Amino acid sequence: MKKIPLHVKIIIAMLLGIIWTFLSENLGILQFNIDWLAPFGDIFMRLLKFIAVPLVLFSIIKGVSGLSNISELGRMGLKTVLLYLSTTCIAVFVGLFLVNQIGPGKNLNIDLKLDQDNIDKISSIQDNYNTKSNESPLQFLVDMVPENIFLSLSDNTSMLQIIFFSLFFAAMLILIPSKKKVHIDNLIDSFYEVFLKMVDVVIRYCPIFIFALLAGTLSKVSKGNEEGILSIVKGLGLYVLVVILGLMIMALVVYPLFLKFFTKNFSYKKFFKAIAPAQILAFSTSSSAATLPVTMDCVRDNLKIPNKISGFVLPIGATVNMDGTSLYQCVAVVFLAQMLGYELSLITQLLIASTAILASIGSAAVPSAGLFMLVVVLGVAGIDPMWIALVLPVDRILDMCRTVVNVTGDATVCSVVNSFSKK
Repeated sequence: MKKIPLHVKIIIAMLLGIIWTFLSENLGILQFNIDWLAPFGDIFMRLLKFIAVPLVLFSIIKGVSGLSNISELGRMGLKTVLLYLSTTCIAVFVGLFLVNQIGPGKNLNIDLKLDQDNIDKISSIQDNYNTKSNESPLQFLVDMVPENIFLSLSDNTSMLQIIFFSLFFAAMLILIPSKKKVHIDNLIDSFYEVFLKMVDVVIRYCPIFIFALLAGTLSKVSKGNEEGILSIVKGLGLYVLVVILGLMIMALVVYPLFLKFFTKNFSYKKFFKAIAPAQILAFSTSSSAATLPVTMDCVRDNLKIPNKISGFVLPIGATVNMDGTSLYQCVAVVFLAQMLGYELSLITQLLIASTAILASIGSAAVPSAGLFMLVVVLGVAGIDPMWIALVLPVDRILDMCRTVVNVTGDATVCSVVNSFSKK
């Protein structure tokens, strides 16, 4: 008998969790799930939370400091990074626009609200930003700079400060002579590999935790829901449609427009036919890193882009370009807030967007890395990460879809940079 793949185990665990909750609801034993299964879900979420912050810290430092050759390539390197950031910004705002207009988490008749601690936390964040924004329009820049990085590391609501420190630290590494920073680079690499291994171990054994988390969380929601689990499933289906619609807009509208405006003789059919093998592999592996060799082959052989460009642009893209992941994170956070009956202000949503954009730099190009980054973005919004359980049942298929968008964005930026280089 062949070994069951991990993603199949996760899907089975999620289905079993949903089925068990249905049975528990009919048998009247939801309290059993809350008392005896939910604690294991809490353990899983604690693992995610304590790994997320150092993973972001070392991922960003490693990724950005690795761009030291950007000075040798001059304007091409700058254009590459700016293009990747531009597409990520567009993806984030596409996601926020769709989730606010469609409102997949609204009108679900869920009586369960955020607990008082989370309400106070969200109110504190918003009041803090509202008050400071009244003092100065540039106060948000002041808030991004940490007074004490160790205090910021211990506070999930200070992720922007951690990201700022990571970027600043990595930038300084670029300016230091290579001989003097070799030990720091090795240390950063080692820390990064340790936390990446933690991700691997947690994800490998997560099916059991996911079953417990899903059963416990759905039981809590079901007890406060007039229509039971079916109402949640309906809202979840609409949430999936919103995410997929946003991803399709990026892949089928935004990227072709970039190519239309910035490249010559763009052919819609030719481009997607050229990168189809990479897209298929991205869908099946959910990993930009695993797909990178195939993406480079497609770009080199089918789009006829020189190695000196594809060899520089695509590896950077596998590290910093997470358009699909950023879009998904923003939609997920607002959807959960809607589902829990809390309206996020414009300032809070802009804060979510900024964090998603910056955190995308620290997303490892491996399956389910977006799950860890979602913990970070939820922390900034003040929402308890345990509610990730509500979107876990569909995370695998969305992970596959958003990886396709990430890889398509890599190929798009590579084509645009190649066009600029010709000029």
